Amino acid sequence: MNDLYARHRRVLPDWLALYYDQPLEITHGEGRHVWDAQGNKYLDFFGGILTTMTAHALPEVTKAVSEQAGRIIHSSTLYLNRPMVELAERIAHLSGIPDARVFFTTSGTEANDTALLLATAHRRSNTILAMRNSYHGRSFSAVGITGNRGWSPTSLSPLQTLYVHGGVRTRGPYASLDDSAFIEACVEDLKDLLGHTRPPAALIAEPVQGVGGFTSPPDGLYAAFREVLNAYGILWIADEVQTGWGRTGDHFWGWQAHDRNGPPDIVTFAKGIGNGMSIGGVVARSEIMNCLDANSISTFGGTHVTMAAGLANLSHLLEHDLQGNARRVGGLLIERLRAAAAQDPGVREVRGRGLMIGIELTRPGTDEADPDRAAAVLEAARAGGLLIGKGGGHSTSALRVAPPLSLTVAEAEEGAAILESALRSTQ
Repeated sequence: MNDLYARHRRVLPDWLALYYDQPLEITHGEGRHVWDAQGNKYLDFFGGILTTMTAHALPEVTKAVSEQAGRIIHSSTLYLNRPMVELAERIAHLSGIPDARVFFTTSGTEANDTALLLATAHRRSNTILAMRNSYHGRSFSAVGITGNRGWSPTSLSPLQTLYVHGGVRTRGPYASLDDSAFIEACVEDLKDLLGHTRPPAALIAEPVQGVGGFTSPPDGLYAAFREVLNAYGILWIADEVQTGWGRTGDHFWGWQAHDRNGPPDIVTFAKGIGNGMSIGGVVARSEIMNCLDANSISTFGGTHVTMAAGLANLSHLLEHDLQGNARRVGGLLIERLRAAAAQDPGVREVRGRGLMIGIELTRPGTDEADPDRAAAVLEAARAGGLLIGKGGGHSTSALRVAPPLSLTVAEAEEGAAILESALRSTQ
């Protein structure tokens, strides 16, 4: 046990998870690579849990942070803040929500917490619809709606949560149906559920379930849900903390795969927009955002320095068409990983879109999760110079691949080769 790990164990909570048998201290990064304290270089395919969206040490972001820090770092929302207004204007325009208002937080958890506050206050209901296998953060209210036992340490909650089918396409009672029948069955389940409860405030859903192992429903499910929700006045909250900003390649927002009946009422975001800086936020129609009848501020939401980083990062992403790069390079990467997995009886599925790819592992010859092998593949990939993540919900184990959106074709090939070797060595 190295000295830093021993110190970590003495002063930090036991439940604060660390990857690897010998935990890794990352000291610096550049582009799609990071280095550890021993000088080892790694290709980063997890980006600080999808936060390093564009690149490590992106010059435009580091310059913006440095220059802003030299002027003023923070003043709170009690004062006018030019970078916050400018970033809010850009996000409101990009959101697709009419007459959008933006509120900044410091994390995706806090963003989802705010969305729940807005929805329950607007609708005067504390009942929330959530998806099975979901994850929405670690605050008291976010844990209460998280449909993933591994990340839900208490059943106590200020909300009444009802869980809906549909977030996982290839497991559960409707897995054997084709896409059209799957959507129809999930819609009928939703209608039946609503017949047994008082009208909920909102449905909150990740277009692609992140911690759940990068699972998703067929395109159009949430549009079909929206027709039912609209009949009851129930709001739709799209949790875009992991899917936003073009990561899925096909769309700028994950909800756009389900846009037949218009945009969500509320969108939450975080992670990638700050490229590692602590930015989260909520976008909502003005009548929803303005429904609160008590004072509120955000001490650290929308600080000058984080907003400067967000503006620089968003500009870089749009100017360099990183969404298009995610679509092109991500498409090559997923096909390369599917080819590698085709010979592995322990790989149940390679799924995803853009640079958001999941590899579900099971014990060969069964449909049972194989978390031990997932941990072993993580170790083998690290030994080969590649960092990836892992996840999964009820009885699943999945590897999570989510590189920065500037990934090159050569780096995608390199990472795929390392991951193929790690899979082969752990069979």
